[in-house]
Amino acid sequence: MPPEIPAVVVDDLHVTYRVYEDVRPTLRRFVARGFRPRPHVEVNALRGVTFTAMPGEAIGVIGRNGSGKSTLMASLAGLLPPERGAVLASSQPVLLAVGAALQGDLSGRRNIIIGASALGIAKADIVAQMDDIITFTGLRESIDRPLRTYSSGMAARLQFGIASAVRPDVLLVDEALATGDAEFARRSEARIQEIIESAGTVFIVSHAMDSIERMTRRTLWVDAGRIVFDGPTAEALEAYARATAG
Repeated sequence: MPPEIPAVVVDDLHVTYRVYEDVRPTLRRFVARGFRPRPHVEVNALRGVTFTAMPGEAIGVIGRNGSGKSTLMASLAGLLPPERGAVLASSQPVLLAVGAALQGDLSGRRNIIIGASALGIAKADIVAQMDDIITFTGLRESIDRPLRTYSSGMAARLQFGIASAVRPDVLLVDEALATGDAEFARRSEARIQEIIESAGTVFIVSHAMDSIERMTRRTLWVDAGRIVFDGPTAEALEAYARATAG
């Protein structure tokens, strides 16, 4: 029997941001600096992150605000180039994040068509799945209104319905489960479980430890851009709770 091919391999990943001073550039300032570039601070968002994820794994990602969790998800999705190291994936990961780009002036229905098309779903398949997607989101009464009239929770439900319609091999969920009501959270968790059972790989970033505990068996704890724990979820949550107590 041939060895199983990993879904995601992250090898010594480093990501660095350059944060420039918030001052309007002018010729006078440029000359005063001796024609040197604008001053900036380098932020090491990820520092030597390495791990492997296999098909069928549900992996929690925890850590304090600013620890590098969302940067890691964006890197897995190919949205942030590494300074050093590499991210290899068996297929294109799909990032589902609060605030992910949707078109505010278009209706929910039009956003489904555009978003699903961007994920590679054929137009005929989008039309065939449209009613199921709308039913899943629970937005039938609002689906033809402009997205800008939606609450953040409604927009997140629409994003989840679009992203999970394609049944991606690798799904990245960045805090999106925290924005819906309890009933939608249950539907979302059931959909994620379906993806896992079909040998998909799911990463779940959340500050809701109960969601991480229910949905994952393995958890990455990220702190200051490094993975400080990679192992069973119960052990990760216990260690994290001790470190953040008080």
